[in-house]
Amino acid sequence: LSLRKAKTPRRPGQKKPSNIEKDPVGVYCRIRPLGAEDEECCVEMISSATIQLHAPDGLKANRNGEFKETQYSFKKVFGINTNQIELFEDVAKPLIEDLIHCKNGLLFTYGVTGSGKTFTMTGSPGEGGLLPRSLDILFNTIGPFQAKRFVFKPDEKNGMEIQGQVDALLERQKRDSQQSVPKTPSSRQKADPEFADMISSEEARKFENVDEDCCYSVFVSYIEIYNNYIYDLLEDAQFDPIRPKAPQSKILREDQNHNMYVAGCTEVEVKSTEEAFEVFWKGQKKRRIANTELNRESSRSHSVFTVKLAQAPLDADGDHILQDKNQVNVSQLCLVDLAGSERTSRTRAEGSRLREAGNINQSLMTLRTCMEVLRENQICGTNKMVPYRDSKVTHLFKNYFDGEGKVRMIVCVNPKADDYDETMLVLRFAEVTQEVEVARPIDRPICGLAAGRRHRNRAFKDELLPSLPNFELVDPADDQSLPRLIEILERRHRVRQMMAQQYDQTANTLKSMFQQFDGQINAKETFLHAQRCKLSEKEKVILSQKTELERLEKKSKTLEYKVDILQKTTDMYEQDKRSLRQELETRDQRLQRELTDRKRMEQRMQGMVTDTKFKWEKECERRVNAKQLEMQNKLWVKDEKLKQLKAIVTESSGVGVFPTERPEKPERPSRERDHNVGQMRSASPSPLHDFIQTPSHQNPTGLPVHPMHRRSHSAGGEKWVDHKPSSNLDLDTVMQPILPNAIKVSTPNEKALSKCQKYVLRHQELASDGEIETKLIKGNVFKTRGGGQAVQFTDIETLKHECPTASSRKRGSGSGDGAAHMEDIENRVS
Repeated sequence: LSLRKAKTPRRPGQKKPSNIEKDPVGVYCRIRPLGAEDEECCVEMISSATIQLHAPDGLKANRNGEFKETQYSFKKVFGINTNQIELFEDVAKPLIEDLIHCKNGLLFTYGVTGSGKTFTMTGSPGEGGLLPRSLDILFNTIGPFQAKRFVFKPDEKNGMEIQGQVDALLERQKRDSQQSVPKTPSSRQKADPEFADMISSEEARKFENVDEDCCYSVFVSYIEIYNNYIYDLLEDAQFDPIRPKAPQSKILREDQNHNMYVAGCTEVEVKSTEEAFEVFWKGQKKRRIANTELNRESSRSHSVFTVKLAQAPLDADGDHILQDKNQVNVSQLCLVDLAGSERTSRTRAEGSRLREAGNINQSLMTLRTCMEVLRENQICGTNKMVPYRDSKVTHLFKNYFDGEGKVRMIVCVNPKADDYDETMLVLRFAEVTQEVEVARPIDRPICGLAAGRRHRNRAFKDELLPSLPNFELVDPADDQSLPRLIEILERRHRVRQMMAQQYDQTANTLKSMFQQFDGQINAKETFLHAQRCKLSEKEKVILSQKTELERLEKKSKTLEYKVDILQKTTDMYEQDKRSLRQELETRDQRLQRELTDRKRMEQRMQGMVTDTKFKWEKECERRVNAKQLEMQNKLWVKDEKLKQLKAIVTESSGVGVFPTERPEKPERPSRERDHNVGQMRSASPSPLHDFIQTPSHQNPTGLPVHPMHRRSHSAGGEKWVDHKPSSNLDLDTVMQPILPNAIKVSTPNEKALSKCQKYVLRHQELASDGEIETKLIKGNVFKTRGGGQAVQFTDIETLKHECPTASSRKRGSGSGDGAAHMEDIENRVS
């Protein structure tokens, strides 16, 4: 039994359709003017879309010591003479138009410290930046069509809810009574003087293609990311002068649409540009700004100002908002002012400033890494994980790059020579960013009601109840104004009476129509009841037929299952039959081969028996002849001795009486027969035969003499192939077969056989007495018709290694018997 650690199941990701249209990230470049005229410039604007970066004097850009000039291309380049309104028209205005049409957008400024990012985003009095101009054109467009305050309410899950007029009023009173909750700024209050003259009336803009049949509400939030922690700049914390508390950081969450948002962030509903300015200025005062060596007011955090637009359609009458949460559409625009990258060697930061600079550079480096991975995934088709979670900045805007929305970046460049290295890194990152593609936002229709509902409702009210003219009563006895007012009121009264009569007539007409409709409905209901009865009967028939059909289907499935089983069984039997038939054929073939082998073996055994019988007959005949010759030789020797003794005895008994006559020497048995027997014996004669072949007069001592062996057939002048397998053992005996003209091989080959006329194979095997027996199998080598070599075996020689102990014992016993026999003869003779 194996135990596994439980894991949290992974939530399936959002499936993206494959045919999504994508647009590249729009990257713009803005060049800041130099601080002094005599300062050295390292950036040059070549065209409206290209700039050139060249190394300043005293700095070599490459190892060869030459000045290296690099060009960078962008969607558009704004020079030092570009004003704020031109930048807004090209960059931010299309994002506001998309915001009104329910599309998300992201705009952020990027660059080194002191390059003008905050000025581009916020601006200054008389030169409003992108943020105030975006708010101004938004409220100028949707101002007449805004909903009443608190009709739209955030649900704290990045969504919106719709409240009725009464609930909205109660919510307002409740918010006003609670001191801890920040109040929504009122448009009647005087605007902040610093933002009052940011946008002149001549620079005010508005869109004309706005949907008038919707109600709009604007919510703003302002956060900062400081040391990779998120803080709410609009949160009203209770101030304690004795024990002040540090601001509480916020966390990121993901809503049901996989969009990231800051949980618990304050969202303030604003109704005018001035109110939005006041909220922005409130958070701007809390933003962390410090003085460094390079910038007097250097941003020490990334700020995100979010404009969220909620819109819902009016009902069919065009008077009230449609009370349906599913019809509420929320779009947002994030305006991000990123803190500038900086080198501590130049800013000479220490302590908390050094820590802030490290976190800023780390978050910007994570942003660069995410862009590079996204670019690689889109170009190379890989699926590497994008490290969004390594930084709060990238994690917050994850849905823009993975989801849909329009993303634009403004690269702020300081052309002075001291920022050359940092500027080059920023421009390289900008080039990589504009190759990243983001899904194009799609149009979302709100509802299917007819257009122009608000206009028709207003026109209808003006026609029925015309507005009262302006009267100024100074004297109670005014004879002109009072009669005129009375006449107008009477006219309105007559119109109301006429409308009431028309209403009564219309109501009566509707009642009669309703009665007719009721009668028709009753008739239709009767007809429907009858049809329902018929339908129920048909349904019963259909149900019974369905039951029968199901039964037949089950039976059919059962039969199909049985047929399948039978088919499988038949296939198995057929397969077994084929296998048995194959096995039978195999056994028949094997039996035939065995019978053939047995017949061949019987023929071979018969041949061997015949050969063996013939050899043994010859051997027996040879042994009989040898024995007869041996016995004749012994008899001849005995006769010789007896004759010699007889002669001695005769000489001693009759000396001088008879003349001595030399007896005739008896004739020794002829050796022709022995010679004939020698020709018939085998190549390895027995030692007894060799002893008998040697005549006694040639060996006067009577001791056995070893005869000369015949010479081996392999000692001729022919060349031999000496085939000695590698498995043979060296016996280290004195007598060894010697082949002088031999080619020694362990495996025969055609090359060796082609050079020789003879072939010999040394074969070793174990004899019956346990000794190793070597056989020399000889043959002649001849050429075949195909050009190859063949061997015809002609002779076999056997070399046997015997133990000398047994043979010496036999010889000893034989010599002793001969001596005893000779003594017996001498005794008998004497």
